Amino acid sequence: MQAEVRIERYADQGRCVAHIDGRVVFVRFALPGELVRIELDEPHDRDDRFWTGEVIEVLEASEDRVDPAWSLAGPLAMGGGVGGADLVHVSLPGQLKWKAITVSEQMSRLGHIDAAVPIDRMPGDEELDGLHWRTRIEMIADENGKPSMRRRGTHTRVAIDTMPLATRALLDVAEREHVWEGGFEPGSQIRLSVPEPRGDADIAADDYAVLIDGELRNGSQLLTEQVTINGKTFDYRVDANGFWQVHRQAPIALGTHVINQVNQQLQGAVAPVIWDLYSGSGLFTLPLATMTGERTRMLSVEGARVAVKNAQRNLRAMNLNDVDARAGDVSKTLEHVPAHLAKPDIVVLDPPRAGARAKVCRQIAAAGASSVVYIACDPTSLARDTATLIGEGYELKDIRAFDIYPMTHHVETVAVFSR
Repeated sequence: MQAEVRIERYADQGRCVAHIDGRVVFVRFALPGELVRIELDEPHDRDDRFWTGEVIEVLEASEDRVDPAWSLAGPLAMGGGVGGADLVHVSLPGQLKWKAITVSEQMSRLGHIDAAVPIDRMPGDEELDGLHWRTRIEMIADENGKPSMRRRGTHTRVAIDTMPLATRALLDVAEREHVWEGGFEPGSQIRLSVPEPRGDADIAADDYAVLIDGELRNGSQLLTEQVTINGKTFDYRVDANGFWQVHRQAPIALGTHVINQVNQQLQGAVAPVIWDLYSGSGLFTLPLATMTGERTRMLSVEGARVAVKNAQRNLRAMNLNDVDARAGDVSKTLEHVPAHLAKPDIVVLDPPRAGARAKVCRQIAAAGASSVVYIACDPTSLARDTATLIGEGYELKDIRAFDIYPMTHHVETVAVFSR
């Protein structure tokens, strides 16, 4: 079924809201204020609470609309549909506006707090038109053994011979390792991980990975990521198949902001106790341990055991002995914290998309933390946890968004709470 609708406002997951005969319709590749023709995903006689659909023609365009820089990721009706860039039809300023408004609205609706949310674009993104930022990409081999992406709503695999969101360094590796030429087992998962060279450095000879179904084919299983925060450089060893901030500049931007916020909250404390929860390979752990108090003591907790092993290796390389790095479920681990670490001055947490959830937020409050620095990749989860923290006596002191996922609806937000 097709329909002509006026788009009303932003919604979640890169969609906007319209109505058909009083029924809510979530529309992909739209912008508020536009008059568009859409194709509904569902049969028109279904009695669902809401419908979803996609733009097939723009009748009155928003000033924020642009031609997709990567047409394959655009609307199905315009030859796209492979996903991975659901705001590819939006100008870069328009993307920032979309994300800032989305975070603010979620904080108001679910966090019950009104907050204007400034948003920072990463260095170099404007010059690169929002492209070439991903240091990790994943694809699947099609029936001919070529790298491909699935076209939404179908079983069709679209072969690709480049990835516009990937960094120049990653594309160089893909070319050098003949990735685009194919030869893979149909259906196999293809992953490339290539740390961003810093300064004038070139990619180290083996500091990259091509993995097929999780197994290393070329390069190294352990990669070196370099991050400079306020003039101090940290080297991290991370697993090629594990999590790391995917934008080439995100570790620097987020690390710097978090350290600055933590030190502002600590106000020169000499021997603070810090918890770093959902700590990964130690992106925040290393600077927290070395750039805060003179005698900082830390507890870090992460569920992925390989990431914890890497974090422990990274800590040993810097002779950091006052960090108790533990592998395990965060909530369960917090039930048995050693006495000398049981009363944190400040808690830094970077949970997965589902958020920390109420139990962990309450455990943080019960431990007596005076401040919380919360790094969130999903504004809905952040807003829910904000409501819990406010209920436990915290106030929102600072909030800032970071556009580390250009061309997508995703956004990273750092919120600071204090009692």
